[in-house]
Amino acid sequence: MANIALALACQDYDHTRALTDGTVTAQGIDLKVVNISPPSQIFLRMLNNEEFDVSEMSLSNYMIALANDDRRFIALPVFPSRVFRHSYVWINTHAGIEKPQDLKGKRVGIADYSMTALLFTRGFLTHQYGVRPEDIHWFRRRREHVSIPVPEGIRIDNIGHDETLDDLLEQGELDAVALTQPPRGFVQGAANIRRLFPDARAAEAEYYRQTGIFPIMHTVVMRRAVYERRPPFAVELANAFQAAKEESYERLAENSLPLPWLNLDLEFARHTMGREIYAYGVKASLPTLEAATFYAHEQGLTKRKLEVSELFAPETLDLFEASHNAHSRPMRKTARERTPGS
Repeated sequence: MANIALALACQDYDHTRALTDGTVTAQGIDLKVVNISPPSQIFLRMLNNEEFDVSEMSLSNYMIALANDDRRFIALPVFPSRVFRHSYVWINTHAGIEKPQDLKGKRVGIADYSMTALLFTRGFLTHQYGVRPEDIHWFRRRREHVSIPVPEGIRIDNIGHDETLDDLLEQGELDAVALTQPPRGFVQGAANIRRLFPDARAAEAEYYRQTGIFPIMHTVVMRRAVYERRPPFAVELANAFQAAKEESYERLAENSLPLPWLNLDLEFARHTMGREIYAYGVKASLPTLEAATFYAHEQGLTKRKLEVSELFAPETLDLFEASHNAHSRPMRKTARERTPGS
């Protein structure tokens, strides 16, 4: 049977690059990888127009759609973006915020309310520090990627078209921001802008030790029409992502990335999390996935609590466990076969 051509859209991550350059292939599939940044553009193009066969997708956006009976997509237990969120909350030092509990009653700027980064930020603030979403006055800079009603008791205002979160934070019109990139004032060293958690890495590591949660920002989805044509492709693609990630681990071990202290950072990560520092698979990530489905319902984003098992293609639920050995493996080119641009 001839290979099927599939278009995959994702950001250019080191742990997916072997799919882009052809070092790793998926059996039966001719994969054309399109790298797009920021990934929010991928989500919009997929949600609005189903533009790709396979794509990176906001976990929160996917869960909201699925809970609203939008079944156009089905996910693979592959997570190209996982990010702890404690280090992504910044404050204006004049706002009287010394600890997370001081966010109660404060004005906090966000990109949009339904994004996965905020799902986990609100989750840890609620369950670790007793700061509920309704305790904060949220200020949003853009429209939601998926339509949501404003949850009961939540205060959300939109900032003006001529305003920016950076300006409002620096001027003290906002007390804090929870974002996916550092605000301008922090990058430029403004004296009045700092992180909520001064030692954010220690806070995030302790959070992981206590909860087992390593927040998943993005998963990978297939158009359901593509999946239903050949369900085994879900396994083949997931295995290919796993193999590409293993290639990236090899580069980490060789200290081949341009980062000082990479060896120490890798040692710290594995001391805290074990050897598999960026796990794919349902079982390896179950505490995080259970938290995500729980938070989405608790925070009013989904009208019911989704079961973790309904998020993913059934054939993939046991991948990357002991039973993974029984599944077919993606094909890697040997070093001798690799050529520039191959």
